[in-house]
Amino acid sequence: MGRHPQPEIRRTLLAACTDHVLAHGLPSGLAPLARAAGTTPRMLVYHFGTRDRLLLEVLQEARERQLRFFRQALAPRSEPYAQTLARAWGVLTGPQGAPFLRLFGALYHAPEGEVPWPDFRRAATTDWLGVLEEGLRPHYGERAPALATAVLAVVRGLLMDADATGDTARADAAFAAFVGLLGES
Repeated sequence: MGRHPQPEIRRTLLAACTDHVLAHGLPSGLAPLARAAGTTPRMLVYHFGTRDRLLLEVLQEARERQLRFFRQALAPRSEPYAQTLARAWGVLTGPQGAPFLRLFGALYHAPEGEVPWPDFRRAATTDWLGVLEEGLRPHYGERAPALATAVLAVVRGLLMDADATGDTARADAAFAAFVGLLGES
């Protein structure tokens, strides 16, 4: 008689593997994930079926964590949304946000066939539009959807710039200048 599924063990393994991937990036094999989870590659395959399935679930779990964290930073408050955006930039690019930016930045720019998550780029773009629109709508009305796209493009562009050059001070100053323009409209 075979073993019965144990969802609590699976959840614990997924959490440990996700923590490892956020700290170290996607591994080329299962051994680093198994070590991080205190198990064997064979047990990971038992619980997740395949390496690709495990990696997909790890990425989805990491993405859920990122969405919760970033949405909290971007959520509208009782202040002008330009101030919320300025504060959120520091949170998103700070120590808590950095693991997400590293992991998903690498995924976003990886060749399509190397990403174990079909349609990741589209999801990574559209995930943020709703919360940005919600914050911008009270002040910008019907322009909020277009402005949300512009804000997202500026954020993504400055993140790529900082990643490519290492000049985070310049990216921070550019975002502050951009937010200043939003506050003036």
